[in-house]
Amino acid sequence: MRGQLQRRQAWFVYLVRCRDGTLYTGVAVDVTRRVAEHNAGRGARYTRGRAPVRVVAASRALEKRAAHRLEYELKRLRADEKAAALRASRVRSGRARPATKKPSTRS
Repeated sequence: MRGQLQRRQAWFVYLVRCRDGTLYTGVAVDVTRRVAEHNAGRGARYTRGRAPVRVVAASRALEKRAAHRLEYELKRLRADEKAAALRASRVRSGRARPATKKPSTRS
């Protein structure tokens, strides 16, 4: 499809709590379908033995690249910071910021 404009698809970063209490962060176009896949044992390897999972939080619609960047940043946070960052929708150029931190005033 080179040279043609492509319709941008909305991507979402989601956070699910597994049966054992752990959190899993993922990216999907259809979060409901993806969670159903996790619960059916067809999702990520991490969640296969930890089903059922339930959605704790999901991001606003993002472009694919920004969603993957946000997922990467969330996976680097502690569990308590992940949910807070995603719920607060503190997203700046695809990066999650913990709700407890103030934005930098550097130029």
